[in-house]
Amino acid sequence: MKIIILGAGQVGAGLAFSLSHEHNDITVVDTDQQRLRELQDRLDIRGVAGYGSHPQVLIRAGIEDADMLVAVTNSDEVNMIACQVAYTLFKTPTRIARVRESEYLSHPELFETQHIPIDLLISPEQEVCKYIRRLIEYPGALQVLDFANGKAQVVAVRARSDGPLVGQQLSTLREHIPGDVDARVVAIFRDDKAIKFEGSTVIHRDDLMFFLAANQDIRVIMNELRQQEQPIKRIMLAGGGNIGSTLAKSLEFDYHVKLIERSPQRAREITEDLERAIILVGDCADVELLKEESIDRVDVFCALTNDDEANILSSMLAKKLGAGKVLTLINRPAYADLVEIELIDVAVSPRQITIGALLTRIRRGNIERVHSLRSGAAEAIEAVAKGNASTSNVVGQRIGELDLPPSAAIGGIVRGDKVIIAHDDIKIESDDHVILLVTDKHHIQAIEELFEVRDNVV
Repeated sequence: MKIIILGAGQVGAGLAFSLSHEHNDITVVDTDQQRLRELQDRLDIRGVAGYGSHPQVLIRAGIEDADMLVAVTNSDEVNMIACQVAYTLFKTPTRIARVRESEYLSHPELFETQHIPIDLLISPEQEVCKYIRRLIEYPGALQVLDFANGKAQVVAVRARSDGPLVGQQLSTLREHIPGDVDARVVAIFRDDKAIKFEGSTVIHRDDLMFFLAANQDIRVIMNELRQQEQPIKRIMLAGGGNIGSTLAKSLEFDYHVKLIERSPQRAREITEDLERAIILVGDCADVELLKEESIDRVDVFCALTNDDEANILSSMLAKKLGAGKVLTLINRPAYADLVEIELIDVAVSPRQITIGALLTRIRRGNIERVHSLRSGAAEAIEAVAKGNASTSNVVGQRIGELDLPPSAAIGGIVRGDKVIIAHDDIKIESDDHVILLVTDKHHIQAIEELFEVRDNVV
């Protein structure tokens, strides 16, 4: 597939990294020639310097025969105009744009084909807010990933020493949960590396376990892996930018929410848009302010400013002063891998969340949903089985008979409204939503090909 990416920032570079390893023809356009050179030194891509919305720049990038344009520059306007130019002048088949400004997003009619023709609109702030909300709803979870419109979920949990399964074989999970509840572990990471596992694998303290279950069964399974945690009541947000204010609006009717914002003017703007949340003007790393606002009684502290260092510092302070769970927004990939230590519970990467949303549209082979995991090294995928036994590699096959790559594991199938946990003898039917976790990105193409529909041979 020939793909043009506008913007060589964190999202654009991350997307180029993901796609260039999968036999795609990638061209990245950016005004920063030094950044393009650095990207070309690391990846097998083309770089074109210039403004992504200019027709001549797009021509130099190869827009005339491109399959897809992905506009993820820092400018909403450039992204939108680039999609308009690609559609009007070059009839580019697929156009994807990142748009952040709520003033645009509140008018979805703008993005219809007859106005600004964008096939997929990505709002990082909205994606991040949904992601954080899920983590708040499931105390103890490090990631909560929705599949099949929320009917099934993959949840990542760190096995702690107080959990009932630590030191026991994985097969004992079945013995601990009620008879009408089923789940499957789809991946285990130990010391940041995926390990091969089977029923006799002993669960170690600090193992990162990904398991799949029906939405209504998630809490029961989590209680087996960790000591049951108290429900969330009090939440403190640090940073009143787009993410902080949007999240406060989403949470204020369900929780007691306080938001700290440094700028008095921005604090006034947020106050006008919120009804119940309490807005505080100050520095989120001010120890006295945190103590005055009873940080030791806060169940969840979320550091959401645009400054990674400020987020990390305020999170560590909040945890040290007695906050319950700490979620920290980290933009730099290198930081995200380092900060999940004793004083920070969850590092939230907007880059990784956004790339997952983009990959959902870009993947071939009837891929319905993609979640990027472990800094992009792994993916959770929802693939739809299409065709019949003559045209499909999966329809009519039992799970145990599938030619899966070694790093892939099927967690379950969603058939209509029913979630079926994967077992070797289950036969896949047409229109089943198959949920997989792939721990090695080099095997993604094999998954795409597995779920592609062949021409019916007569």
